Amino acid sequence: MARESWLPYLSERDRQHLAAGYQKNEYFGFGKNPVCLVIDDYYSVLGLERQPFFESIKKWPMSTGLEGWDAIDKTVELVRASRANDVPVIYVHGMEQGFVPWGRRAKRDRLSNLSAEERAKANQIVDEIAPLPGELVIQKAAASAFQGTPLVFHLNYYGIDTVIACGETTSGCVLASVVDGATYRYAMGVVEECTFDRTEASHYINLFDMHQKYADVVSLGEAIAYFDGIGATKGLLATATA
Repeated sequence: MARESWLPYLSERDRQHLAAGYQKNEYFGFGKNPVCLVIDDYYSVLGLERQPFFESIKKWPMSTGLEGWDAIDKTVELVRASRANDVPVIYVHGMEQGFVPWGRRAKRDRLSNLSAEERAKANQIVDEIAPLPGELVIQKAAASAFQGTPLVFHLNYYGIDTVIACGETTSGCVLASVVDGATYRYAMGVVEECTFDRTEASHYINLFDMHQKYADVVSLGEAIAYFDGIGATKGLLATATA
């Protein structure tokens, strides 16, 4: 289970503290009825072209550059596995009109140099992982996917016990959603390769914090294996009740 991606961002004191017995050594664990939660994977945080970070932010100030696009490509695999195993996929993203979300006024003003077509597409979920007909898409007015939205109602209605999260930013909307999900007593997971941020230190330190306190940070391979196991179980149950 040992994860090392965040180790370069920990101080020597931090490492000594973990070595003294304060390191998480096993997963909290997931349940039997999960959902895949895709958070804020829209064009304004990526740009319409695949460009390196510093090139992309010239036009798209909220962009995460090629690192974000790499996470999207990994998310394609995660979403594919979710659908193949009858695991619901739920999308959440910021409100499109009538409200300027938390702390983004200045940044959104900088999008005024975009064409009308580009501005219209900025808040659209990227085509690579676009929702299928019937999949739930929720707009939110806060960082968390849970605050002020009907997400908990839908999760409870379908008997969901586990939320596997991905998206951006690791230190913002993903973190807020994971903390709230844990507060609501869902088993929370974060897929490392499918999660991204604009600041490397923020990305890795927040993965570390979530893993230590609120969630299991897992690899894409582990998440897919978990979904495959869920799908196999559902298949067995369907056979038994046929």
